Amino acid sequence: MFRVSEGEHVDLEKRPTMIGALYGDKREYREMLAAHVEQLSRLQQVHYADNRYAVLLIFQAMDAAGKDSIIRHVMSGINPQGCQVFSFRHPSPEELDHDFLWRTNRCLPERGRIGIFNRSYYEEVLIVRVHPEILQSQNIPVELVNHGKIWDHRYRSIVDQEKHLYVNGTRIVKFFLHLSKEEQRKRFLKRIDQPEKNWKFSVADIEERNHWKTYMEAYEACLTATSTKAAPWYIVPADDKQNARLIVSKIILDSLEELNLAYPESNAQRAGELADIRRRLIAEEGT
Repeated sequence: MFRVSEGEHVDLEKRPTMIGALYGDKREYREMLAAHVEQLSRLQQVHYADNRYAVLLIFQAMDAAGKDSIIRHVMSGINPQGCQVFSFRHPSPEELDHDFLWRTNRCLPERGRIGIFNRSYYEEVLIVRVHPEILQSQNIPVELVNHGKIWDHRYRSIVDQEKHLYVNGTRIVKFFLHLSKEEQRKRFLKRIDQPEKNWKFSVADIEERNHWKTYMEAYEACLTATSTKAAPWYIVPADDKQNARLIVSKIILDSLEELNLAYPESNAQRAGELADIRRRLIAEEGT
């Protein structure tokens, strides 16, 4: 229902930003989310011990769609030792002197860990496509920018990179939180009306809202070009924050369960070592 199939053409106007509640009331929502968080915590511990796969979760959305709150609520039970969260904003001068995948490649999760990208390399085919003047600051040779195929080339670089990661043991799950323009308006007003949320709002946010249609077109092109079997996109209805959290947590759970994770099996040599250590520890009693 939420997954974008490889080769599927995405039309966001046909994708809902709101669906029927997956919970009966707030109490049931809290119980369902708590159950998901507990299962995620258990699977993450096995994932860390199993140490065969890395998992990368990518979140993209318009402002106020709830990326931060989803990460905070859904991953609340995860051991920080096995999880890394990175937020990507405007690139630094050093990052601009490298290819557009360089800065995120440095933050990829190791085996046994869960990496979370709050925004990602996809910004390079989203905000940069909406504001192509940003390309000028990236010092890319003019002939590479002006040949009309830069976005296709970037999509190909992303797809190739994700397939490379897949065959080397990294599982990538990508979420687009699909928020309606009207719901964004309401959330922006709340950020203005509630003093403790004022820091979340800036003039730049409202200016970006003026480019809504162009952003939707950029997202449609991106989701269409880069959702693959190796690294699928999920379009999550985001007007109901509680629903979105339940959907995201269930998708993450399903993705981890597909890995058939298990604690490392012991062998005769290891069992002998542990038995010897046990005997030595018991012998210390009373000394």
